[in-house]
Amino acid sequence: MILDFDAFVTAAAFDREGRAVFALGDGTVRFDNGVTHQAHDGAVLSAAHAPGGRGVLTGGDDGRAVITTLEGVSEIAAIPGRWIDAVAASDASGLVAFAAGRELHVRDPADAAFQRLFRHDKSVADIDFDAKGRRIAVATYGGAWLWYARIAEQKPARLDWAGSHVGVRWSPDGKFLVSAMQENQLHGWRVADEKNMRMGGYPAKVKSLAFMAKGSMLATSGANGAVVWPFAGATGPMGKQAAEIGWDESALVARIAATPDGSWLAAGLDDGRVWACDVTGERLVHLKADKGPPITALAISPDGARVAWGDEAGGAGVGAVS
Repeated sequence: MILDFDAFVTAAAFDREGRAVFALGDGTVRFDNGVTHQAHDGAVLSAAHAPGGRGVLTGGDDGRAVITTLEGVSEIAAIPGRWIDAVAASDASGLVAFAAGRELHVRDPADAAFQRLFRHDKSVADIDFDAKGRRIAVATYGGAWLWYARIAEQKPARLDWAGSHVGVRWSPDGKFLVSAMQENQLHGWRVADEKNMRMGGYPAKVKSLAFMAKGSMLATSGANGAVVWPFAGATGPMGKQAAEIGWDESALVARIAATPDGSWLAAGLDDGRVWACDVTGERLVHLKADKGPPITALAISPDGARVAWGDEAGGAGVGAVS
């Protein structure tokens, strides 16, 4: 399925019914069955799965965080005059979180009275819930801050490392936290003892990362192929080498998506191509062979059967892996 939205594709996702969903720079959220909703008065800046997979959670430059389903748009919060730069949601706890400048806001869509506000010294670049939905990691300048999502008065745990941290992901078991940095590298911590892990060697900035295979591997963009780090065992990637899948000297991997419990990995390249691979069987499937604008959004269905993508010019598609 080939689509043309005529607007920058900010994010792609699959809802729990298996529909591909796209969040766009014109403020709309569009489903692959043709249903379109105007979610924001302005651009969608950030997007994530809504709790339970019912549609998508988005943040916009109109200061609103909303959940869009096939039926319509539901506002979670509005912060007038602010940009909602990062959003996250937890299936386990049902909570949603969003960032506006230096502030992290937490809401419960099932309880309109529940609100939490956590402030930081510098702007919040990215956020991620742990697997239980109890803790939130925040990427900011100087490292990562960890908060308990439901506790109002607390001091955050701080994992320090000099530099600007722009992306963050928990490992599924909660033992590791990995950040993408403004420089061409990752940084990681073993949370229990704050052991630092430097993960470098990238020719470009890492803009996309995801744990896969039940947390035994971490896949990232930022190189001529998809970079896969081993995370099995108590020491994670320390003292180990990363593998590079789908290496191509003519292009860089711009976005990746992976099945959390499986071995399928998808990659979108900066020359517009898209492929998927079973990293255990080393089977690579070309889903979009034609070159074009850089891929800006990518998602893979939980069963690894379908991949959705979008590019900076508004082109998009959905393809079957097999």
